[in-house]
Amino acid sequence: MDLRKLKTLIDLVAESDIAELEVTEGEGKVRIVKSSAMPQNQVVMMQQPQHQMMPAAPAAAPVAAAPVVPDGHIVKSPMVGTFYRSSSPGAAPFADIGKSVNAGDTLCIIEAMKLLNEIESDFSGTIKQILVENGQPVEYGQPLFVIG
Repeated sequence: MDLRKLKTLIDLVAESDIAELEVTEGEGKVRIVKSSAMPQNQVVMMQQPQHQMMPAAPAAAPVAAAPVVPDGHIVKSPMVGTFYRSSSPGAAPFADIGKSVNAGDTLCIIEAMKLLNEIESDFSGTIKQILVENGQPVEYGQPLFVIG
């Protein structure tokens, strides 16, 4: 794809309400995702004026929502791609909640750049949670499974 076209597409996404744009031209494919300018869960601290006349009642400190850490071994995505639970749409999933797995067993497939990559368990145990939906895009390091 021409660099000028790519810049035009980036500008178009940046100036519009579009969050994501994917364009296929011939054998080339470009995906542009707009990142949020406002980080989520941002805490802003403001200093109170020093010349208060009356002491203010102590305010309760805001409690930050701590991420829930599942109990068990977490299998993370080794790459960016699309998560699939089975080898084909009609096939049985590689792993289900409650299924026992051994280290080296295939848990899922991640499709990246038209290549299907089998993701193997690095831990023996029972699948406690599946943290990703079938067909969902995943990021590098994103938790996929909890094995207990």
